[in-house]
Amino acid sequence: MKTENNIEFERSSGNVYKDLGYKKPNEMLIKAGLAAKISQAIRTLRLTQDEAAEITGVSQDKISNLLRGNFSRISEKKLMNCLINLGYDIEISVKQATTSIGHLLMAG
Repeated sequence: MKTENNIEFERSSGNVYKDLGYKKPNEMLIKAGLAAKISQAIRTLRLTQDEAAEITGVSQDKISNLLRGNFSRISEKKLMNCLINLGYDIEISVKQATTSIGHLLMAG
């Protein structure tokens, strides 16, 4: 697609990881959302990386990587456990899709 200034662009699918060709784009999108919430929680609680590591049960190295956006080697379950240990509730909702194939979404 082109704009009036002849600048080419491609419309996003809504998932940057899909657009970039990741093998498991929905998984990466969920992980990114969870990692962002963990980062926000650590800032809100004013924790050091060492304190966050002790509370969450993951190493300080993994906390450091997570805060820098390197979360691909941490499972969704581990990320959810980190949030739970930081004092957050996680709700999972399942509903009928409006299309033939459902979507994986993260709200809040």
